[in-house]
Amino acid sequence: MPNKGVIQGVIPNTYVPGRNTVFIAIGLSLAEAKKSNNLILGINAMDYSGYPDCRPDYLEAYQKLANLSSKAGRENNQINLWAPLINWNKVQIVQEALRLDVPIGLTWSCYNGGESECGVCDSCRIRNGALLKTGYSKPSNAL
Repeated sequence: MPNKGVIQGVIPNTYVPGRNTVFIAIGLSLAEAKKSNNLILGINAMDYSGYPDCRPDYLEAYQKLANLSSKAGRENNQINLWAPLINWNKVQIVQEALRLDVPIGLTWSCYNGGESECGVCDSCRIRNGALLKTGYSKPSNAL
């Protein structure tokens, strides 16, 4: 697991090929079947990820594909892919979560698996750093 910090231009080994492509395709299918006009995505291009399927250009290209590949899109009733967090940094995301009373103590972002976060992988360190910067007193999943 990455634990030495972000390396610009390097896609980390935590990248899962095709994951968001598959999830968005399923979401679009469900949204069209339910006649929804929006599909909200939690992808984020800032701070850590570097994942190709969490970037604005990917979202833009997928929106074009969604418009071309669906009845809704072809009938000018497109399903909008909306990623409100895509350009937010982790501190902004934590601040919004706190504003919305998200139970942060029940969440974690570790890639090592297990029953609690490791606290040393890049994902844990970036999340916990953002929690500390917002003044959150317990940067872990412990209540």
